[in-house]
Amino acid sequence: MNKIKKGEKNMKAKKLGALLLTASLAAGMLAGCGGKDDTTDSANTNTNTDAGTGTDDSSDGGNSGEVTELTFYNADLTEDDPWTDPIAQILTEKTGVKLNVDHPVGEDKQRISLMIAEQNFPDLIYAKGDAGSLIDAGVMIDMTELIEEYGPNIKKMYGEEFDKLKYSADDPAIYQLSSYQMGGTKFEDSGTAQVQFAVLKENDYKIPETLEEFEQMLKDYKEAHPTTEDGSETIGLTLSAADWHWMITLGNPAGYIAEGAPDNGQWLIDENYNATYKFTSDKIRSYFKWLNKLYNEGLLDPEFATQTHDDYIAKIASGRVLALFDTLWDYQDGEKILKSDGKLDKTYCGLPLTADKDTKAPSLMYQGLATGQGVGITTACEDPVAAIKFLDYICSDEGQVLVNWGIEGTNYEIDENGHRYRTEEEIKKESEDKNYKKTTGVGFHNYPFPNYGTGVTDSTGSTFSTDSKESIIAEYNEEQQAACKAWGVELLVDIFPQPSEFETPAFPPTWAYSMPTDFVEISNKLDEIAQASLIGCVIGSEADFDSSYDKMISDLEGSDMDDAAQILTDMVKGKVALTQ
Repeated sequence: MNKIKKGEKNMKAKKLGALLLTASLAAGMLAGCGGKDDTTDSANTNTNTDAGTGTDDSSDGGNSGEVTELTFYNADLTEDDPWTDPIAQILTEKTGVKLNVDHPVGEDKQRISLMIAEQNFPDLIYAKGDAGSLIDAGVMIDMTELIEEYGPNIKKMYGEEFDKLKYSADDPAIYQLSSYQMGGTKFEDSGTAQVQFAVLKENDYKIPETLEEFEQMLKDYKEAHPTTEDGSETIGLTLSAADWHWMITLGNPAGYIAEGAPDNGQWLIDENYNATYKFTSDKIRSYFKWLNKLYNEGLLDPEFATQTHDDYIAKIASGRVLALFDTLWDYQDGEKILKSDGKLDKTYCGLPLTADKDTKAPSLMYQGLATGQGVGITTACEDPVAAIKFLDYICSDEGQVLVNWGIEGTNYEIDENGHRYRTEEEIKKESEDKNYKKTTGVGFHNYPFPNYGTGVTDSTGSTFSTDSKESIIAEYNEEQQAACKAWGVELLVDIFPQPSEFETPAFPPTWAYSMPTDFVEISNKLDEIAQASLIGCVIGSEADFDSSYDKMISDLEGSDMDDAAQILTDMVKGKVALTQ
């Protein structure tokens, strides 16, 4: 075990000085996740996995009654986790491990670099897009032997996709367990665009098939309802683009809507696995030209590029905003306020919007297991066995039920068929209370730890997640029910192109990769150029759009864009080689 603790296998002959230049946020790869994005939140497959088969050897975590305290840094956590909620306490009882959780504070973007500089690391770490710098520095241990000896539930969870956890063809070590869901079927999704149910209803639930139809729908409603009931001006469309959220509301939708491309961060990957920085695409250029038109006509919120994200959420919560280009985890706090205020018609329906009828929205496409971002054990950990047993318990059937459902009799019940269900009171509490996860612990500890996807079942036939097809339908409010009735479907996502219409890529989505330092430095520079330039293109005059966009492409080309594309192309091809 000494060999594993010292991380000899993963020590690279690379200069530490270069690593210290690494920004702790690989901004180019953030686009898929800043939290649980529903593109990866419930990965899609066409089959249901019975996760109850096989052994569940770690259901007690090997707890002898003693408590081992492990430090854990979670790069995606934005609030304190004192590890005192009911679920955390049970995790400690079952595993003998208590986590002392640390996270970034404010605009803290240099934590990983500082850790490397000071050689001061936690026992467990979720570094998000900065994992590559830790791996390059030899900080992450290869968990392969630990998993083989102590991780039966880890192996069972990842099944046929286990090899995707390996770092690369040249270095097949397992440094991290994926933080994104394994398998499953999407029963809900916020789509590529979101529109208020009130707007849909007034348009007889017509599903817009082009950008022009979507635009006209918003214009007609705004003209008929220029203000809300309290006299506030109606906003056709707003975005959150003043900080990193620009990737979620401005960057990501461009790829989905214009190209019908799945989420590969800021990149498009062609059939030959060649990477292209997506904002150089002609189709995406046309999409931004359309946004420029909307801005100049007053349909796009003039404050979209300067408002804070809190301002953005407050506008959504007011019911003023007719449409969004976002994803549920990013706007749900505003929607929860609308629900608690009884303004259900002002909440949002996800749509499979694309630029034209020939482009298919990729919202339900299964991209395979997302790897490259996950929880790993560092060389600082004095008890890697306790750490891997903790992770293995999380992957066990019992652990998955605990972190997703909570406590039987408190957070969920068992019906006459032996299936788990939540009471209407508990569902209402979770839907309306933005602090529900933190206070109850339910759903607070399933990410960034390994977890099964929506629809995956245990040996009783119950789903590991609280979302099943039946539960989704049962929990629809009257606005959602009315839309389903108008469309003649059971689920709102039945109007989307289905998973069977897409092929699963041979490589994991690139937004989750642990990237080398040189790529991170270039992609950060590219993204800085893109954010400022795209906003400038949208808010400029229509006459200046083309020259402004040409200037952006020239600036990107002059910032080693082709070099970054080649690095990513080589990485994607290497990922393909791992599983062939």
